[in-house]
Amino acid sequence: MTLLDDAAGISADLADLRHRLHRRPEIGLKVQRTQQAVLEALDGLDLEITAGSDIGSVTAVLRGEGAADPENAPVVLLRADMDALPVHEEVDVAFRSTVDGAMHACGHDLHTAMLVGAARLLSDRRDQLGGDVVLMFQPGEEGYQGAAKMIDGGVLGAAGRAADKAFALHVLPNQVSRGTVASRSGAVMAAADGLFVTARGLGGHAASPHLAHDPVPAICEMVMALQTAITRRIDAFEAAVLTVGKLKAGTKHTVIPDTAGFEATVRTFDRGVRRKVRDVVHQVCHGIADAHGVEVSIEYLEECPVTMNDVSATDFAFQTASELFGEQRTFALPRPLTGTEDFSRVLERVPGAMVLIGACPEGRDPEMAPSNHSPHAAFDDAVLPDGAALYAELALRQLNR
Repeated sequence: MTLLDDAAGISADLADLRHRLHRRPEIGLKVQRTQQAVLEALDGLDLEITAGSDIGSVTAVLRGEGAADPENAPVVLLRADMDALPVHEEVDVAFRSTVDGAMHACGHDLHTAMLVGAARLLSDRRDQLGGDVVLMFQPGEEGYQGAAKMIDGGVLGAAGRAADKAFALHVLPNQVSRGTVASRSGAVMAAADGLFVTARGLGGHAASPHLAHDPVPAICEMVMALQTAITRRIDAFEAAVLTVGKLKAGTKHTVIPDTAGFEATVRTFDRGVRRKVRDVVHQVCHGIADAHGVEVSIEYLEECPVTMNDVSATDFAFQTASELFGEQRTFALPRPLTGTEDFSRVLERVPGAMVLIGACPEGRDPEMAPSNHSPHAAFDDAVLPDGAALYAELALRQLNR
């Protein structure tokens, strides 16, 4: 039996786990139900397991038996994220979310089931492993710094030695066809910064704006001016995205408020561009505030670094996927994605790669299908055994190189 055959043999179990997680999604770091489901799924395997108490993490170490020198044998880390999003599901499936306002809209339920599958596949091949495997089940990927918290907790050294390589899989409900493995060397996903701007003026009656200092037009002008400034101040070949996702002002249409503000996300792929965008934001907002006679406060938070794939690790992942599934199922991304991943924090410390796998359901056009984070995002269970097999094959080959 090949690894793919064995993965196919547990596909029903993986789908069942995925469906149970999907029905009861949990947001953030406190994912205790999900943590318990993972612990139950790993029960019976010979693993050294640490369950987080402050956060709902699970770290499992699988000791290989094929190393000539176990104390100095290599270590590979495999990561899956477990948390959901504050999105109300609009997909009509039998295992639809039963939690109002929460949904596995980014496919983390699939990642978790895939890594559980890899744990089972690798446990059956312990004698073939020339080193140890760290299985990192991470909560709080969606903006809660879950990777950083697990790193602070020692996950990268969980085997007693530092991890030598690290890999993570991420499903896509669109962009590439089902079962296609995609990635690229270098920047594969963006850095993300949070921008929080508040203008403070002097409120008053809406009928007499000349007696007030209205912060609303100032904020509106800042939003529009920043879009223009990005295109004028950043090289066209140096990508930068600034999107305002939240505006806030006022209590009633006849009242000029004292304050108004907006919140935005900034995406970049280069440290120098990241700094330049930050400078532009301050210059534009302060200049407009002065012109309107209001004060402005700016909070600019660096939330997530660029997800930077190691060149050799990416080449290795492509070769592994090509030999496992066939070369026709691999695809080199022509450019990075503007989404972010806090697996980037692992890759800052350990060379490795984030690898994407298409999970668009049959009957949907990958080019038109809803994206990750959409309430209409859907993922096909058929990729679960493929993901489990790829996780396992990456670990096997890496430890025996």
